[in-house]
Amino acid sequence: MMGSTVAKRYALALFQLANEHQLLDQMEEELRAVKEVINLNSDLYAVLKSPKLPIEKKQEILKGAFASVNTYVLNTLMILIERHREDHISDVADYFISMANDARGIAEAKVYSIRPLTEAECEALSASFAAKVGKQSLRIDNIVDTNLLGGIKLRIGNRIFDGSLRGKLDRLERQLLG
Repeated sequence: MMGSTVAKRYALALFQLANEHQLLDQMEEELRAVKEVINLNSDLYAVLKSPKLPIEKKQEILKGAFASVNTYVLNTLMILIERHREDHISDVADYFISMANDARGIAEAKVYSIRPLTEAECEALSASFAAKVGKQSLRIDNIVDTNLLGGIKLRIGNRIFDGSLRGKLDRLERQLLG
């Protein structure tokens, strides 16, 4: 996530509207979808960044692509396009999601394991690690990584909890060599 002041301002305004109208969950979901579409569709991003295409045409394309999203989200996208800030769309979504998570006491966590985790294992991890980072629960994204050999590795923000066999072997190697 970029440290963009512009993106923070738009995200904060959108967050305040979401709270005011009790649309936090809906708008978060929609912004996740918008971010995914923009990030995964390089052609769409190239069109939005094109200096040859008029702003009205770019807005028309976005209105067509995101016709089902909330008016506040769509209007924010229109303003970003109008002000030539299309490269901030993903950052606005990231900041909004971060603010929504903070408001709910949730942290995003990436969990690396050698096999997909069950729902019960995810809940147990959430219960035990959420308190360590001062949150009520974790939203877990499970990533399968067979290089770990065993155990798990958690990444919550900039904190890493490494309980993997690979991590233990690496630490042992450093101790023996150092």
